[in-house]
Amino acid sequence: MKLVAVDGPSGAGKSTVARALAMEMDATVVPTDHFATWDDPVAWWPRLLDGVIDPLSRGESGRYQRMDWSEGWPRLGGWVVVEPAAVLIVEGVSAARRSIAPRLDLALWVDGPDEAERLERAVARDGEKSRARLRRWQEFERGWFAVDDTRARADQVL
Repeated sequence: MKLVAVDGPSGAGKSTVARALAMEMDATVVPTDHFATWDDPVAWWPRLLDGVIDPLSRGESGRYQRMDWSEGWPRLGGWVVVEPAAVLIVEGVSAARRSIAPRLDLALWVDGPDEAERLERAVARDGEKSRARLRRWQEFERGWFAVDDTRARADQVL
């Protein structure tokens, strides 16, 4: 299995890039939004690794319990089964994190527009009630990306 990461700040256009790439490569996409929460932006990684990436790398089906945001606050929802695929795309903030870098076949970084426009895109996607949380999220991800040095390790910057 080839492992591709599409990473970058919120509202940059990662999901759009991942969908287009998946169509082109006949790949499966697993969004980090299915794992992350406001209170746990990145520490959920072992669930993705143990439930999806490791089994798929062995040619087995993976599965995970996705976050359900339907009531405005995340809670564990239904199970998602991920069948073995030639290419798995992990899309979202922290997808190309340093700890997975040695296993990645391709790491893409999506810059997108400036932070103010990215905030507006994210608010349009998630709703006005999310604005304050999205601002805090942007503060978090600035620190995360600075420490992880994600962009500098990307194979390609879009």
